[in-house]
Amino acid sequence: MKVDSVEVTYDPREIGETARQAEAVGYDGFWVAETKHDPFLAVSVAAARTERVELGTSIAVAFARNPMSTAVLANDLQLLSGGRFALGLGSQVEPHITKRFGMPWSKPAARMREFVTAMRAIWHSWETGDRLNFRGEFSTHTVMTPFFDPGPNPHGPPKVLLAGVGELMTEVAGEVADGFLCHSFTTERYLREVTVPALERGRAKAGKDLTGFEISGPSFIATGNTEEELAAAVVDTKRQIAFYGSTPSYRKVLDLHGWGELHEELHRMSRRQQWDEMTSLIDDDVLHAFAVVGEPEKVAGELLARFGDVATRVPCYAPYRGDPERWNRVFAALRAG
Repeated sequence: MKVDSVEVTYDPREIGETARQAEAVGYDGFWVAETKHDPFLAVSVAAARTERVELGTSIAVAFARNPMSTAVLANDLQLLSGGRFALGLGSQVEPHITKRFGMPWSKPAARMREFVTAMRAIWHSWETGDRLNFRGEFSTHTVMTPFFDPGPNPHGPPKVLLAGVGELMTEVAGEVADGFLCHSFTTERYLREVTVPALERGRAKAGKDLTGFEISGPSFIATGNTEEELAAAVVDTKRQIAFYGSTPSYRKVLDLHGWGELHEELHRMSRRQQWDEMTSLIDDDVLHAFAVVGEPEKVAGELLARFGDVATRVPCYAPYRGDPERWNRVFAALRAG
């Protein structure tokens, strides 16, 4: 199992050094999210400061972009990184796409399938010189003159990994992607009972099985070097669980556990902007279903017990910034386990 460092909140002025340190510690992958900063810029900086570690976006928002611009970005990052780049994409939810990015929203699973298929058609055109002739429901790509054609990438096209929670999007990932990025708002039960079967159905559509297919495991991690750090991490993790739990698109995870009423209350409170009050609704049962909690060595063992036979990668991720030393202890324990 590969162990990845995941940066959700970061300063773009520091991301190169952060990536260098992650590589020096021995992480297999270094992934950046699209939250307050552009993840593609962060990867380009990280590529210049590292030599070995795999680099990826976890995730970049697909529907804020179009297949051509994303294909160009990903191809350039594959070149800059010497073939170490993986394109992690997610759909985001409708209000963010329409009200934050001002982009259209419809049929997210079908749109994502076409988005990835279109990118692969573009990369194929560059690789082979074949005429670009992609005509889809949501986008058309039929012009590729020599002036805009970068030609074959010596490292080949980047891997594409998709994120999802719902079964339709997860099936699409199995069908058209090279891997799946489990949303952190996932439990072990949901992964085994819903996610993996959906991936298998998608792979079957493509005439494949899960052999060679990457699955980046889920789970929040609440850990600390001291009792005070651990307590603060638990509060921050509960806050993030409450935020995700208030989102209608993610209710299905709570429903599986019989916690549908919790979603309804969280959603009502979120509409009233009662973010701090929402956190108090996350009890220990909910916390431990979504998060691995404890000192770094305990965290590592629990992660392996929950996901070691399913996931091919495990991210060291938390919804808070913390002392890198605590994550180095988690990493060392995972390696030892």
